[in-house]
Amino acid sequence: MVVAVWLLALSGAVLLAVKSEGPVSTRATMPGIESQQAFDLIAERFPGAAADGASATLVFVAPPGQALTSAANTKAVDAALATISGGPQVARVVPPSTGVSISADGSTGFASVSYRVPSSEVTEESRTALADAVERARAAGLTAEMSGSALKTGTRMSPMELAGVAIAAVVLLMTFGSMVAAGLPLLTAVIGVAISFLGVWAVAGPLEMAITSGMLALMLGLAVGIDYAMFVVSRYREERHAGDDAEQAAGRAVGTAGSAVAFAGLTVVIALAGLSVVGIPSLAKMGLAAAGAVVVAVLVALTLVPALLGFAPNRVLARAQRRAGAHTPARRSIARPWMRLVLRRPLLITLAGAALLTAIAVPALSLQLGTPGDASRPVTETQRRAYDLRAAAFGPGFNGPLTVVVDARGAADPGGAVATVADSIRTTSGVVSVSKASFNQQGDTAILTAVPSSGPTDARTETLVETLRAARPGVEAAATVSYEITGATALDIDMARKTRSALVPYVSIVIGLAVLLLLVVFRSVWIPVKAALGFLLSLFAALGVIVAVFQWGWAAGVLGVEQTGPVMSLMPILLVGIVFGLAMDYEVFLVSRMREAHAHGRPAHDAIVTGFEQSSKVVVAAAVIMIAVFGGFAAADEPLIKMVGLGLACAVFFDAFVVRLTLVPAVLQLLGERAWWLPRRLDRVLPHVDVEGESLSEEQPEPEPAHVLSPR
Repeated sequence: MVVAVWLLALSGAVLLAVKSEGPVSTRATMPGIESQQAFDLIAERFPGAAADGASATLVFVAPPGQALTSAANTKAVDAALATISGGPQVARVVPPSTGVSISADGSTGFASVSYRVPSSEVTEESRTALADAVERARAAGLTAEMSGSALKTGTRMSPMELAGVAIAAVVLLMTFGSMVAAGLPLLTAVIGVAISFLGVWAVAGPLEMAITSGMLALMLGLAVGIDYAMFVVSRYREERHAGDDAEQAAGRAVGTAGSAVAFAGLTVVIALAGLSVVGIPSLAKMGLAAAGAVVVAVLVALTLVPALLGFAPNRVLARAQRRAGAHTPARRSIARPWMRLVLRRPLLITLAGAALLTAIAVPALSLQLGTPGDASRPVTETQRRAYDLRAAAFGPGFNGPLTVVVDARGAADPGGAVATVADSIRTTSGVVSVSKASFNQQGDTAILTAVPSSGPTDARTETLVETLRAARPGVEAAATVSYEITGATALDIDMARKTRSALVPYVSIVIGLAVLLLLVVFRSVWIPVKAALGFLLSLFAALGVIVAVFQWGWAAGVLGVEQTGPVMSLMPILLVGIVFGLAMDYEVFLVSRMREAHAHGRPAHDAIVTGFEQSSKVVVAAAVIMIAVFGGFAAADEPLIKMVGLGLACAVFFDAFVVRLTLVPAVLQLLGERAWWLPRRLDRVLPHVDVEGESLSEEQPEPEPAHVLSPR
């Protein structure tokens, strides 16, 4: 019956998704920044101008010794642009012109193409027309390359990314030694993410959600879905190993591991829903969509997984266990040697682990946020070659111009006021040139293009934007005039500032709520504090790796990073939201087993040993699966995806293997019985939650462990 309910839910999600319009292509908004205000002003004063419309730049270079303005080369450029200008989505095509878009030596020029639709709505026919124009220019003897937002296509999964699922299957098979036990978490995770993704697709239209929300829900839903199902199946096998029948083992598995799954999922939901405080609506929608996928994964683990166990109660057991019967002798745990080392030298291990992560985190002090552009692409891509050609001919600033929107509605002479502003900006240090003003129909608002002397990701460009906004040159001379700076470069700068300012409040809220939750779960003051500090160590270590690779260039060639640059602005926020949830998963599953043993009367040392041996194998398997999935994204060609994949893979590795499997038992050994200390006043106030299944001991006594390690 339970399986039928889930299949009915899946069918309903399919029907809703089919009838819905699906994800929409809306302009990403970020309230409270000047770039957004300028975009809104353009949309108001220039109706139909499509401020968020896609654009493309075609760069043409004449053969050596020739000028692009020669008759033959001009004819070739015009013929190439003719294939674009008639396109249904094209708003206008501006050919190369002397003094504006043709270099001083006359050898290089670029044409600008504007579209009526955002980049996500540019059709394949429009992109094909761009490629045809480039090929036609090349056939005429010119060097031609193209770049721009119109070339962006949807993110596609590469074979390396798909290999993560195959690696997960192999890890599950090695962990459980049973095809059925390995396949069950994969099957239930796929059902869960299918419902989640289709559900996001169904509500995407009314809620104005982009496809990225569904993709994040898909990735995290699959990740936690496999983990949660694996923990329940693993606990079921343990209970069968202890002699329970199938039905009782399933009940105890859900009562113990299932309770841990519920609270672990709640920590992930807190982290993802907390993205709403950043102030970026699109990011908030992504977080809520992913949080919904996690909720579905928890429900699947608590209901569908035990239901499927009912169809194959013995097939999920290892072959040797099925042959010998459910109650078989305990195997020697492979974790015992490592556990013996950690418990023998807990202080040394703690100091060494903390020092290691701190050293790796040092580069994070040089973190520079921005948006890696075409300069970070491989030289095999036309966008990178177009970037290099423009930078060589016109200077690096031409790849990141600033758009200045001048509001002269209150001026008696709008034209003269705009000219005053343009002249003042032109004489500002760091500005190479300012274009001719383009007025709206009413003639009271103008758009200028200011070209900086530095590249779009250069720190000097950010300084220039700060100078222009602080001084507002020309505004004092015409007090009735104001202007705002926007454009892709200014937007990246504003986004980096906003995310930097939101990072500390976001981390504080997420960690604060999670500490309260863990305080309730473990009824200990030190466990939540230790969990939060361990997460911060792994987070900053992952950021250190990202900075070292993508900013400093360490091992960049090995990872296929062509050119260093800033770290994606949203990377720290996403890293906190995703990794914190996954890290708390490992914390809950590992420490809950220790807490369970302690709640059943084990001394602090024995509880660490018992909990570690019972849960470390599954935690390792879960971490390896996550690293494999995220590592596949690190092999992608897209720089942003590569950065996200590497950051998540490193964060999971540090948190699982260094923090949870090393520092956690070492710190607990140092604390001893004090690790489970809770003030009496708090004990009376906090609600009692039986995550460890302590009440289940009334039904069946806890079996004695086959062995207990001594500290030495």
